[in-house]
Amino acid sequence: MATLGRAQVVTVSDRSHAGTRADTSGPLLAALLTELGFEVAPVVVVPDEVAAIRAAVRAATGAAYDLVVTTGGTGLSPRDVTPEAVRPLLDREIPGLGEALRQQSRDRVPTTVLSRSLGGTVGRSLVVTLPGSTGGVRDGVAVLAPLVGHALDQVRGGDH
Repeated sequence: MATLGRAQVVTVSDRSHAGTRADTSGPLLAALLTELGFEVAPVVVVPDEVAAIRAAVRAATGAAYDLVVTTGGTGLSPRDVTPEAVRPLLDREIPGLGEALRQQSRDRVPTTVLSRSLGGTVGRSLVVTLPGSTGGVRDGVAVLAPLVGHALDQVRGGDH
């Protein structure tokens, strides 16, 4: 099976980083991306801190991962800072991706619209921020599945 490329998952969670709660969304996300056809690196876990999130995303894009997906920190709590950490790193934001991520399960989970998930490019990497729940990860991958191959082809300079 041909690979879609290399992917890095970054879990953003104070408790998982401290070892007081097992990371469930990161390993699930890695497994789902593997099923889509990505070669997925070991999950990186960072605390809900702008500098730590930026460092992890910069390391992944600097290592030329094709896809970098975070899980966690997209809500409204005071420690949810993933969008603030990632947005300034983006060369180009993809507004429709964030919109689609929020609409995916809106009828089933009305609070989905409170997520601040976003997507965009950093160099030749596609970067997406997903919620920290396993349901949010599943819904996010459902949005990504039909479009990530085309998006990566475009980022790599493929023809329209």
